[in-house]
Amino acid sequence: MENIAQAGMVGWQQILLIALVILLLFGGRKLPELMKGVGKGIKGFKDEMNGNGPEDNKPSETTEK
Repeated sequence: MENIAQAGMVGWQQILLIALVILLLFGGRKLPELMKGVGKGIKGFKDEMNGNGPEDNKPSETTEK
């Protein structure tokens, strides 16, 4: 029963392996740029979920005829 409960958990070995693969794929110079993009994406997603997206700051358009 313990094996079923641990099936979805990620251990430190898996995290280390993923980090090494990412480092090998992107290299040390591109990694900070990649993480910056990931951070901006997560921030944008959270802002949209909270209703603080960029379209919420725009003044509403009124059509006058």
